[in-house]
Amino acid sequence: MALKEAGGSLPVPNVQQLASSSNATSLEEVPTRYIRPELDRVSSDDHCVSIPVIDMSKLVSDSHADGDELAKLHSACRDWGFFQVINHGVANTMMMKMNADIQEFFNQSLHEKMECAQLPNTIEGYGQAFVVSEEQKLDWGDMLFIIARPLDGRNMNIWPKVPSSFRATLDQYSTELEKLTSSLLSSMARNLGLEPGKLLSLFKEGMQGMRMNYYPPCKQATKVIGLAPHSDATGLTLLAQVNEVQGLQIKRDGKWIPIDPIPGAFIVNVGDIIEIMSNGEYKSIEHRAVVNPEKERLSIATFHSPNFSATIGPLSNLLTKDKKGQAPNYKSISHEDYLKLGAKIKLDGKGKGLIHQMKIQPEALNGEK
Repeated sequence: MALKEAGGSLPVPNVQQLASSSNATSLEEVPTRYIRPELDRVSSDDHCVSIPVIDMSKLVSDSHADGDELAKLHSACRDWGFFQVINHGVANTMMMKMNADIQEFFNQSLHEKMECAQLPNTIEGYGQAFVVSEEQKLDWGDMLFIIARPLDGRNMNIWPKVPSSFRATLDQYSTELEKLTSSLLSSMARNLGLEPGKLLSLFKEGMQGMRMNYYPPCKQATKVIGLAPHSDATGLTLLAQVNEVQGLQIKRDGKWIPIDPIPGAFIVNVGDIIEIMSNGEYKSIEHRAVVNPEKERLSIATFHSPNFSATIGPLSNLLTKDKKGQAPNYKSISHEDYLKLGAKIKLDGKGKGLIHQMKIQPEALNGEK
């Protein structure tokens, strides 16, 4: 199974350079491909909302008994789909070094960054993801996407050489986030009534992809979008803020809610695969990134998916154990076919399109939360 099954992206102009050269001071200076009048700009209010916070040190101590932190995690996955983790064990110095290396990479000239440019028919490299046509609307942001795991899936040709510490830093960061994700998956399995190792076995030697995001400021910030509304097609995502500028919003009860990151915490969200595997008990949630009119925003999202031999579908244990023969709500397909299906559905502001395709009795898209 080749990683190329995830699809590629057409080359597009560099937004960082565009924003720098024009300063995007007027609507006329923002190219029409970036103007997104069709997207809902309304947020619930001007204040950030506190999503559930999980203390990993307490969660680990709950691992062999039913405890409050396990219950909090279950509620967060079921009722929110988003939560923050603190006391997660990833050293602050490690996170600061990763942040500094990412900032230094994006501070390079365009010529230097293009040494890591995306290659045809791949999702890796420097550019913008999910651009499939010359007419498609574009996000106001650039990204560097790297597949960090499995180790034999790494393409070192697109790993930055500048800064010189980047590769070693990312390798260590990748290892630490894999450990954290494994701990979360083990607790989630327990909450779902599964053996703790059930999810771990499916994610063992799975794919870990890292998307490093750069969202330039834009004076016409209300007319563009940093990252269009979507849910993650993967299993579990860990997001870290690189700088202090906020921009993440989640959709809850039909409204867009800004999220205020806790310094040093990871924002975790349930992906489509976990929704499917839990047969809908846990939900992936639409989210988006908005643009600041005056300041750049940087973040790094680390995606974790099952291994390529795993079947993407409701876990059989959940359909039989104390479920009175509960019927599956989603299809079961090979991981390869799942990636091919996902590659056909671009980020177009229509939210949970992949989940819609996987449902056995799909609801109308307008009915999705």
